[in-house]
Amino acid sequence: MNKLELVIDQKAMLGEGPIWDCENKVLYWLDILACELHVFNPDKHSDRVIETGQLIGTVVPRAKGGVVLAMEKGLYFLDTVTGETAFIADPESDRTENRFNDGKCDPAGRLFVGTMHKEGKGSGGALYCLDTDLSLGKVLDSISISNGIAWSHDHKTMYYINTPVKKVWGFDYAIRTGEISNKRVVIDGKAEEGFFDGMTIDEEGMLWIAHFGGFKVTRWEPQTGGKLDEVMLPVPNPTACAFGGEGLEDLYITTARLGLSDEELRQYPESGGLYVIRPGVKGVKSYKFGG
Repeated sequence: MNKLELVIDQKAMLGEGPIWDCENKVLYWLDILACELHVFNPDKHSDRVIETGQLIGTVVPRAKGGVVLAMEKGLYFLDTVTGETAFIADPESDRTENRFNDGKCDPAGRLFVGTMHKEGKGSGGALYCLDTDLSLGKVLDSISISNGIAWSHDHKTMYYINTPVKKVWGFDYAIRTGEISNKRVVIDGKAEEGFFDGMTIDEEGMLWIAHFGGFKVTRWEPQTGGKLDEVMLPVPNPTACAFGGEGLEDLYITTARLGLSDEELRQYPESGGLYVIRPGVKGVKSYKFGG
């Protein structure tokens, strides 16, 4: 592996949601609690910040241009050039204690995105699917912290993380309809340090998972549930990871300062930074929202 590098010493309170836009060659990432969308250009080594005015849990590129944001008060389109937003839907307008968290688009261009209590309490979150016709449906209920999501390369399996459970669930996936079935555990992380957070998949079909509170990102074989590798970080709270860069060879990792004491912040001053490493395996293109 190449050496881990600190790309931006951002000191984000809750850095999250990295996703690479292959066409524009930028990495979108978030500071949820600062209500910020970051647009990082590695060629220029620039990091543009777009203030969203709301807690923001997910960003995904849109095939028609711009991005989709999942925020505190619902789902929106955003024009990243003008900064203009357009409201799509808010399925939990009556749940002011909740906000949207992690999400990804499936191979057919649907956006799967989940909710959670703002303070991580209880199990009142859910997983939703925004279809390309902008219809919105609930997929899973009674979720605590809806988090990492990915699809197998044959599009027949959806992988999903409900953070406090410390497991990756697998579902049979119907690409034509977006329906899921046959829930089972594919990776059990109860013996691992920290909690499973954000997740991505590489070109070999292996899953990469950030461990909040665990100082690391791990690589897993979902067919056997076996751990293959790990990348250790100098900060306690890795939150998510995504492949990007030329050839999708770089693994970007977001981190957080959330929950750390003043003493821990002095001990781990790079907490909240954006990291990158070249792990020796490539990623795959992220799917864009098709609506």
